[in-house]
Amino acid sequence: MKRNILITGGAGFIGSHVVRLFVNKYPDYHIVNLDKLTYAGNLANLKDIEDKPNYTFVRADIADLDEMRRIIARYNIDGIIHLAAESHVDRSIKDPFTFARTNVMGTLALLQAAKEYWEALPEKYEGKRFYHISTDEVYGALELTAPEGIESPFTTTASSAEHHHAYGEEFFLETTKYNPHSPYSASKASSDHFVRAYHDTYGMPTIVTNCSNNYGPYQFPEKLIPLFINNIRHRKPLPVYGKGENVRDWLFVEDHARAIDLIFHEGKNAETYNIGGFNEWKNIDIIKVIIKTVDRLLGNPEGHSIDLITYVTDRAGHDLRYAIDSRKLQRELGWEPSLQFEEGIERTVRWYLDNQEWMDNITSGEYEKYYDDMYSNR
Repeated sequence: MKRNILITGGAGFIGSHVVRLFVNKYPDYHIVNLDKLTYAGNLANLKDIEDKPNYTFVRADIADLDEMRRIIARYNIDGIIHLAAESHVDRSIKDPFTFARTNVMGTLALLQAAKEYWEALPEKYEGKRFYHISTDEVYGALELTAPEGIESPFTTTASSAEHHHAYGEEFFLETTKYNPHSPYSASKASSDHFVRAYHDTYGMPTIVTNCSNNYGPYQFPEKLIPLFINNIRHRKPLPVYGKGENVRDWLFVEDHARAIDLIFHEGKNAETYNIGGFNEWKNIDIIKVIIKTVDRLLGNPEGHSIDLITYVTDRAGHDLRYAIDSRKLQRELGWEPSLQFEEGIERTVRWYLDNQEWMDNITSGEYEKYYDDMYSNR
């Protein structure tokens, strides 16, 4: 094989899209998918490529340093794309130690194992790359300002891109000071610092990217968009934090996977790249779009599910606005989002409605027991 690429967290939401892209696009690469198969990892996400000759799945914990050493050596890994992480803010508030173990100590174990293996090779770091995927949440929060006369995207026919500046003039840049507010974002910020420290201290060829909210197929249904699609289907309440005024920048997951591919191959070592959709929405507005789309595709009258909206106590430390400026990536590597939000949401809702067996299997938890039984017998 031309290259041996380790992708961590490859059975998760974003990871499965990256694994699929690399396996299909690079038949001369050996893609090793490493995943612990916690609740958010599901090999059903990769059914279509599981028998490809250039694909291998390994179940392991990134925080197990000895296991990381063994896997990197066994498969002669020359590139790592590190997506494995605990990522749900609510879970981090309830259990911050799990987030510190996986996101901080797991990243550190992976860095150390790669460092030891690569430094022992005759060519050392030549042709190697450690690519760490992070989040926009490490930057903290931005001020939310809505100029007079700005209607919500839901009530206009204008493209999503025109609303990118509707909620404020300030954006997260690659140089924005870190200011994490939740245990989740604090753990990701720490892992980012370790990655950069391994470059500065040991000369490891590293890259860090910080991405905005992703949406699309195969997302675990604790996240807003799949959760609300499923709840509408079952006529369950749609819990909205506070007044739903919090603003997020949304990116279709396949566009993120394309960006990761491009940056892995063409990005510069020691650089940071922000990846965003130029696509800001208030939570309440995106919820209304989801309701409208799901009702239409289910054949319900317009507004049928609007009564399911239920306002709940705001999340602790809930950042008001995130907005990514990804012009550096656009300028230096030529990447930009391929989908308008309306098209992406349509594709996303259709996928969840067409794959109800996948959703039911996830929400029942049956897949977790299946993997535990299967791998405990090995």
